[in-house]
Amino acid sequence: MNQKIILKVIGLHCASCVSNIENDLAREKGIKSVNVNFASEKAYIEFNPSKIKIDQIQKIIEMLGYKSVIDTNNMKIATNKLGGQDEIAKLKKRLLFSLLFGLPIVCMVLGGIFGLPLPAFIKNYNTILQFGLTSMVIFFCLDIWISGLKNLVNLKPNMDSLIFIGTAVAYFYSIIVILLGLLGIETHAYFYFDGVVVILIFISLGKYLESVTKGKTSEAVKKIIGLQPAEATILRKGEEVKITIAEVKIGDIILVKPGEKIPVDGIVLEGYSAVDEKMITGESLPVEKKKGDQVIGATVNGTGTFQFRATRVGEETMLAQIIKIVEEAMGSKAPIQLIADKIALYFVPLVIGIAVLTLLFWLLAGQSLAFSLTAFVAVLIIACPCVLGLATPVAVMMGTGLAARRGILIKNGKALEVARAVDMIVFDKTGTLTKGNPSVTDVVKLKSNISRKTILRKAASLEKNSEHPLAQAIINQAKKEKLSFLSVEKFQAIPGRGVMAELKGHRILLGTRNLLQENKFKVEEIEDKMTFLENQGKTAMILAEDREMIGIFAVADTLKEHSHEAVRSLLKRGKEVAIITGDNRRVGKAIAKQLGIKTVLAEVLPQDKAKAIKNLQTMGKTVAMVGDGINDAPALAQADLGIALGSGTDVAMETGEIIFSKKHLTQQAAEVQARRGPKPSPEY
Repeated sequence: MNQKIILKVIGLHCASCVSNIENDLAREKGIKSVNVNFASEKAYIEFNPSKIKIDQIQKIIEMLGYKSVIDTNNMKIATNKLGGQDEIAKLKKRLLFSLLFGLPIVCMVLGGIFGLPLPAFIKNYNTILQFGLTSMVIFFCLDIWISGLKNLVNLKPNMDSLIFIGTAVAYFYSIIVILLGLLGIETHAYFYFDGVVVILIFISLGKYLESVTKGKTSEAVKKIIGLQPAEATILRKGEEVKITIAEVKIGDIILVKPGEKIPVDGIVLEGYSAVDEKMITGESLPVEKKKGDQVIGATVNGTGTFQFRATRVGEETMLAQIIKIVEEAMGSKAPIQLIADKIALYFVPLVIGIAVLTLLFWLLAGQSLAFSLTAFVAVLIIACPCVLGLATPVAVMMGTGLAARRGILIKNGKALEVARAVDMIVFDKTGTLTKGNPSVTDVVKLKSNISRKTILRKAASLEKNSEHPLAQAIINQAKKEKLSFLSVEKFQAIPGRGVMAELKGHRILLGTRNLLQENKFKVEEIEDKMTFLENQGKTAMILAEDREMIGIFAVADTLKEHSHEAVRSLLKRGKEVAIITGDNRRVGKAIAKQLGIKTVLAEVLPQDKAKAIKNLQTMGKTVAMVGDGINDAPALAQADLGIALGSGTDVAMETGEIIFSKKHLTQQAAEVQARRGPKPSPEY
């Protein structure tokens, strides 16, 4: 049976390094598949443990000049500094010292070419100064030389090998010219110290920028890990004990107080509360939790208190599974990237071969050794990856700069390339198309002799004593309409049902069908009104006074202002649009109907969102995913193009390749609408 393993690979320098590791491992018996991701510095390997062991795999990687660490726990490995901030600081230091010692040489050379005045000291000791300063630059960039030489010796040349050969030949050639001059031999040859330092400066700049980008790649995972609380309160012999998350074991009884994050996954044993799960599951409204219900780690408890038994900890929790899916999606390669890796494998040996042939050609043609070496160095220098690696970002910079002015932040050039090919856009519902917070959408009168405001006032007066999230929606609506609250007595909350109390001697109830049926009300009389509201994806509650039902309240997560215009614009351009949500199918279809969207993927768990996107991709669709929550991170990473809203979580923004600021989208919709005329009616 095959086994999968993730290794953190230390020392990757370029695409050629990736190709070397992948090709060497792929040739080994027992290796079924290997995928090395340069950005995350991780190797995803599937192998047969009966044919090859993990330590053998690590030894092969070590023989190629790299180190590897087994990624046994995503929750820990992602937070360490291996190849992270320490590496960025090291490369930044190298770049600064390269500039410090290299720029004076560039100034000296330019001064000589353009006849600029130079101090007498520099003129008299120009050669020695260039030699000394170049040697200092090489000293601070010595790891590039070591890497290049090591890969040459192993017959696995990479980009560093090109840089090493080009700069080493130029450096030592210049030293030979100096020595010949000291011996009185006239060569009329040029020094190449300036070429050496310019190449190393640009390479240092490229590697620094690259390390910053690679560091940002893991930020999404780090942000997800940061959602988990550091500690948990467990009950031991009736006493509350604070322990770290790592110490929590399956079977521990954990106490969760109001406002706290739930530390791990489990099942409620006693107590009652409403838990905000929208950032994990996509459920727009807080979910009531009572005995026997499941809770998810990293979700936020409401105002109640409850105890639960831990059923999944560490790598088994839903949060850890989301992290794994995000990393695997980020580690996967697009077909075009696979082609690029293959080209990189043959590029370096080809360039070295052409350079050697150039040297031999000019020697055989009767040219001097100095001229032939100059041509040899020129081929290697021109082929150095600094041109390829830095020219493209500069070209992309103009496009991304213009987009940024319009509130669209494009994180990489790949996003620009893919965006033009997108033919299907999948929207997350909660927080992306909708506001993500419940609000009162309807107040239905059931008695003609009672005004709407009176019904709302009574309901709000009753709910002001409740801690339920839906109660807050009614209270907020009353405050919005500037209604005063009445005093109630004998208030009672019935978990999962509703609330009841006495108001000026009258018995008043507000809650579900079950609450009113239990109190002998004939709910079937208003069933058609309830069903009509619920079919629109709304949560309906009944208000009753004494023996009469007097009103119905509908609460729902409402659409954002820009949603209609954004979807309509995409449909007019011939793009397919779909909704994906963890919410129930009825709610998903209701929102889709309002927007004119036909495809609805409802009741999709976070770990299944990436699968849903992958299924669309296997159908030949180039998919863009638009989301804002933690639960969207796997899908954003899996999609051909991940688009995150600036109003969403940091995790979504780190995972997405394009970020739309909330302000920009609203402004754009308003500007388009201003050009086209008045907004559509609420019935649209």
